[in-house]
Amino acid sequence: MPNLQGVRRRIKAVKNMRQITKSYKLVSASKLRRAQERVTATRPYARKMQEVLRNLSAAVTDFANPLMEERTGNRTLLALITADKGLCGAFNANLIRSVQQYIAEHPSERVELVTIGRKGRDFFRRRNVPIRKEYVNITSKSFGYEVAVEIAQDLMNIYEGASAEEESLAARPDRVLLVYAEFRSAISQIVRVERLLPVGKSATDGPAAGEAGPDYIYEQPPAEILRRLLPRFVETCIFQALLESAASEHGARMAAMDSASRNAGEVIAHLTLTMNRIRQAAITNEIIEVVSGAAAL
Repeated sequence: MPNLQGVRRRIKAVKNMRQITKSYKLVSASKLRRAQERVTATRPYARKMQEVLRNLSAAVTDFANPLMEERTGNRTLLALITADKGLCGAFNANLIRSVQQYIAEHPSERVELVTIGRKGRDFFRRRNVPIRKEYVNITSKSFGYEVAVEIAQDLMNIYEGASAEEESLAARPDRVLLVYAEFRSAISQIVRVERLLPVGKSATDGPAAGEAGPDYIYEQPPAEILRRLLPRFVETCIFQALLESAASEHGARMAAMDSASRNAGEVIAHLTLTMNRIRQAAITNEIIEVVSGAAAL
């Protein structure tokens, strides 16, 4: 039978752990509310940006831009957005598993990574997957649009081969994919693998057959507006993905800490029952010893 003192120490330790998990849950719930508000506020802007870009591209027939250049090579750059911290359930594991699945399903492609978040970087660094660039301590704190601008500019430079570290155009990736968790609710996050570059059919196809696009009045040539709008579109996609990932992380952590708190309560109840049984057994033994001694006298 376990030692009574040992069971009491375990109960105290589990109670301390439950206090920690409850604190994490409350902090994540507070951060989730703010993150969810930011996601909800930026989604209409991102959809409108895509709509304007699609209609504008339909009005421009002879326009060429490096960000829209289709390539047929086998080099792929994955921009992976994970968390900087753990204790958020399967949030990071699902994102990492999606990247591993993509690599397994495309053995002919040369895959490199741009990691946003410490967990993804540490995982693939230990497995010797090439990492072109890394960003840490972004989603773990409040961030602004300027962070998305910096990341988007680096990705566009890598895609265009304009990075200072490039020695030849052969090192340019042929496509850039964005891997992030889309926020649905506090207990539901969906992993998305979307093409970011080149900006192609998913974003710039014109209106469908029979649909009339908006009749814009252009103060500048449409090609010039499209040239300025393409980098903004990439920045908006990055910013939206960062917001979605931050909200998903807080939701996953809140759900994980709530489950951990309930499990800790069940463990405490079980240990308390075990402690009471040990105490009862000890009291019974003492009574038997007293009665036996009295009978012997």
